[in-house]
Amino acid sequence: MNSSLPKLLQHVFSVYSFRCSYSSSSAAVVHQIAKAFHHNNFSFYNSSSFPKLQSAHMGPVVFQLRSNPTAALWFFEWAENSQGLRHPVQSFCGIAHVLLRHRMFDPATLVFDRMITQFRNLEVLGEFHGTFRIYGSNPSTVYSFLLHCYCRNGMVDRAVETFAWMSEMGVLISHCAASKMLDLLIDSDQIDVILENYEEMCKGLGVYEFVFNSFLNRGEAEKGLNFHWALVERGLVPKVVDCNKILKGLCVRNQIDIASDFFDVMVRSGPSPNVVTFSTLINAYCKKLILDEAFNLYNLMIEKAIVPDLVIYSILISGLFRAGKFEEGNSLLSVALARGVKMDVVIFSSIMDAYMRIGDLGKAVEIYTRMLKEGISPNVVTYSILINGLCQNCHVLEACGVFGQILKCGLEPSMLTYSSLIDGFCKSENLRDGFGLYGIMLRKGHIPDVVVCSVLINGLSRQGLMDEALRFFFQAVKRGLTLNNYMFNTLIDGCFKLKRARDGVKMYTLMGMFKVIPDVVTYTVLVRGLAEQGKLDETLALFFRFLKKGFSPDCIIYCTLIDEFCKKRDPATGLQIFKLMRSNGIFPDICIYNVLINMFFKEGCLKNVLKLFREIIKHGLEPDIVTYNTMICGYCSLKMFSEAIKLFEILKCGQIKPNAIAFTILIDAYSKDGRMDEAMLIFSSMLEKGPKPNVLTYSSLIDGYFKTENAESGFELYEKMLGDKISPNIISYSILIDGLCKKGLINEASLTFQCAIGRQLLPDVIAYGILIRGYCKVGRLAEAMMLYDRMLVNGIMPDDLLQKALAEYGLQNGQAKNCVLN
Repeated sequence: MNSSLPKLLQHVFSVYSFRCSYSSSSAAVVHQIAKAFHHNNFSFYNSSSFPKLQSAHMGPVVFQLRSNPTAALWFFEWAENSQGLRHPVQSFCGIAHVLLRHRMFDPATLVFDRMITQFRNLEVLGEFHGTFRIYGSNPSTVYSFLLHCYCRNGMVDRAVETFAWMSEMGVLISHCAASKMLDLLIDSDQIDVILENYEEMCKGLGVYEFVFNSFLNRGEAEKGLNFHWALVERGLVPKVVDCNKILKGLCVRNQIDIASDFFDVMVRSGPSPNVVTFSTLINAYCKKLILDEAFNLYNLMIEKAIVPDLVIYSILISGLFRAGKFEEGNSLLSVALARGVKMDVVIFSSIMDAYMRIGDLGKAVEIYTRMLKEGISPNVVTYSILINGLCQNCHVLEACGVFGQILKCGLEPSMLTYSSLIDGFCKSENLRDGFGLYGIMLRKGHIPDVVVCSVLINGLSRQGLMDEALRFFFQAVKRGLTLNNYMFNTLIDGCFKLKRARDGVKMYTLMGMFKVIPDVVTYTVLVRGLAEQGKLDETLALFFRFLKKGFSPDCIIYCTLIDEFCKKRDPATGLQIFKLMRSNGIFPDICIYNVLINMFFKEGCLKNVLKLFREIIKHGLEPDIVTYNTMICGYCSLKMFSEAIKLFEILKCGQIKPNAIAFTILIDAYSKDGRMDEAMLIFSSMLEKGPKPNVLTYSSLIDGYFKTENAESGFELYEKMLGDKISPNIISYSILIDGLCKKGLINEASLTFQCAIGRQLLPDVIAYGILIRGYCKVGRLAEAMMLYDRMLVNGIMPDDLLQKALAEYGLQNGQAKNCVLN
């Protein structure tokens, strides 16, 4: 007997020898039964003439049906269920072989499990091996199946013994069975068994990688490292390729700390890290912008005389530029070139993109020029980055030139190329060329993606062409375009800007139909759009609906709501929303505090203002320029000029310097109060030290001079404003017209009004009202009514002040018409 067989197999060939030579009568019965099942002759084997089945017949019948596994299985089940016979172990082994020969693994597994349950004596398992020669099964299939079943049933010793015998006999072990055995050994914490059989196991499976990854998947990285050490101590140093795979897997899973520990183990115990090892870990550090560790590895490479290659330098340079360390990135690029590393188009394109992201077009072009000097030809990505940067900086004409260069080089523009140039056209309000390029893209067979379509929809929306934008949107939907939030948000915002609230809400409803989940921008646009149109009840209803759906609003949405309620002189509701925000765990930012401070000043609640200001300091928020301007404006509105000036002086001494708005607030307040000397003193400070005064600054002073009946100084200041090349706006003209009317210079006022229109300025109800009242005061009622009719034709409705003036002079309805006729 072969002494190399496992113990459980050593008795097999003496215990069991299946023979086909049995008595002629038994042979006839076996043949008759097998024939009936083979031909599915149900009526025969259920009839009284069917021969009586005996236990001795069962194994031979299965053997006779070995070419028909389905029939063999039917017989196996029928014999037990209908005839009440108990299958001998030979029948179990036989049916298992038949099923395995036909690769019916699931039924074979069930048969094996029943055999284990029925025959608890472990020696029975040897019978399975004994039938192997009779059925001529594939050794690899049978023994791998057996190994797999041992493992599945937790029979570790039998599995290992079978594996050892298969290895010794040269029987190929299936990957599935070997993996199952390794899983069983790891689960049962029998790593020593793996270590003892490591070399044999490695013949058909990557054992090192399998075991290490199993530990990592279980969150037991320390055991993986110990496994590595144990192999090294036995002189079984893993291959560096396998170690690199483990390292890469750790980095992909963002387990950088474990990857670092594993790298240290490699350095101390082997195998020695190669350039791939270093590049893998350096890349992981650079992605996380942990550049100090990345450069420590780079320096270690140099110490170990491992020459960094293109990949290493590309990773480090890209990391430096992504971290905003442009000087260091350029320095390393020069080092790489000096060491003879031939940089490729990818790294130069990456550097260009980094400069474009910070808006430094000039540096990006320098890198592009340097790349050309190095003899590296740009690819379509390089050109696309250049086009995008040029368009972002309003150099659309130059971007068109680069696009022409792409075509000249025989390159195919990418979707990014088209979308960047189309976006440039749209931002420069050149929709015609934008849609022209879109048409070229379609004719070349490109399928426009959501970015291109969103750019065009945004361009149409920005120009108020909402009907065209909606039409284009539905055409894109018809073509099967996958929609996103940005597209819907653009359309919703465009509808609200044109006061088409109903259409905006419809687009929000459509998001649900297309299974696009609204984001914080969607909710912000909806809340702001409805609130700005004065529909505060609908806004609140929508807001609480969002809360009910589980949406968590951010500070911007709360700030929008609070601001709109404050503007509508409903501070109570604004404060309730402020309290709700805090109760929902959203800490207010400085913008919300600015809105509340403004509201309390308008309500004359100075105590609340000071309380809020102290709260800002207490919570560590930094007041911004808006905070100071709001406070200064509030103090001025309460005629507390000394407090306003005190805060203004504090602002001048701090890090945040007063801007033109801060100066203008004080100038306007002093001018309205008739304190022109103080106003001019602040104005002189602006002219001397900055910031430069703007049109509002001049307008406030001019208005102050006119109200203090110092028209001459007002006109002088107006001339100075024009000399400083500051164009007057409709407010400036309204102030001038008012001053002229008060002096009785109605012709000059009328001429100034026409001058404003000539400058493409649209007069508002205030400008119209000033001149109409001026006409009325000098008795030129017909001209007043003509101007009033013109105002109505231009879609401007009169305010209460103008209607009162018209009533005062009897210029209403029929009276007005008679006045005009007369």
